[in-house]
Amino acid sequence: MQVDSLFESAACALAVTREDGTILHVNPRLSDWLGFSVAQLCGRRFQDLLTMGGRIFYQTHLAPMLRMHGSVTEVKLDIRHCDGHKVTVLLNANKRQQPDGAVYDLALFGTTDRDKYERELLNARTLAEALLQEKTATELALQRAQAELSAAYAIAQRRALFAEQMVAIVSHDLKNPLTAIRMASDFLQHGERTAKERQLLGHIGQSSERAQRMIADLLDFTQARVGQGITIKAVPLDLHGVIQRAVDELRVAFPKATLVHQAEGCGHACLDADRLQQMIGNLVANSVAYGDLLQPITVTSRLGASACQVSVHNHGAVIPEALLAGLFEPMTRGTDQGSDVRSVGLGLYIVRELAKVHGGDVAVSSCAKDGTTFTVTF
Repeated sequence: MQVDSLFESAACALAVTREDGTILHVNPRLSDWLGFSVAQLCGRRFQDLLTMGGRIFYQTHLAPMLRMHGSVTEVKLDIRHCDGHKVTVLLNANKRQQPDGAVYDLALFGTTDRDKYERELLNARTLAEALLQEKTATELALQRAQAELSAAYAIAQRRALFAEQMVAIVSHDLKNPLTAIRMASDFLQHGERTAKERQLLGHIGQSSERAQRMIADLLDFTQARVGQGITIKAVPLDLHGVIQRAVDELRVAFPKATLVHQAEGCGHACLDADRLQQMIGNLVANSVAYGDLLQPITVTSRLGASACQVSVHNHGAVIPEALLAGLFEPMTRGTDQGSDVRSVGLGLYIVRELAKVHGGDVAVSSCAKDGTTFTVTF
């Protein structure tokens, strides 16, 4: 009685057939799946419920395997529903001997969820393969782009190096004719000259001086970018004395500006005097170009216990906040205003490089109330 109950309430479809396929008994689940009553199924041949392909498979493979081996496992078949549509099942069958002959116990499992899972798995695999192909194609495109970029970068580097080397060569070769112009100008000034001639000779001297500063900056720039870096010869020196001499010379170079030197502290500093004067010259030239010449430009030298500073302060237009971060980069200016003393935009870059070579750095502060101050700390 318990066995009959298990047969009737099994979670899968069950059937018992003779060796020729005649159905002897089915459970309600198979009846529900196919839309036939239990009475309608009993007495029919199991193979007659199959599709044409299923019948052929049953005759050629399934029935012979059951007779020879006594069992089959997970055979996929399509059974016809009473309304004609197909019901796909997995069949497990086992041959069982009885006194009046052999019977086949059939267990059928629905494949709807399994088929759905397999389709999803297949779709996922197809998608993964497509993504893999796309990733591979993207990586190949990226590699090609990187190769093209590397080639373009190498070409650009060679061109930049060539350009900077040409600038260095031309700048160096310009020093000699400029020196000759300055010497001739100085010689002519010693003789008797009219006021107009002296004015013209003054302009020649100032222009050649500015050109020499520009050439010096260009040479230092190419040395920093192409060569082994800017070199210095640091020796102990009187900081205040060096700055005072630099300010005195700059008063001649910039007669329209009022230059003031302030000294704080005492002692010596280990620096390169020529490079120090070059830094002061560049910072003062920058203040003359962009500051208010109606107010003084103040150069301050400070000596402390462990460090020294040189600062140049001017009153003028505030440097925009957006420009402060890149102000010491080459070819950069703090404003677009015109100026007769403006150079090629390397002055502040050279100051920073010279400060670094000395083991220091340069900073800038700019506001409407206090003006603009460049401070080099060693």
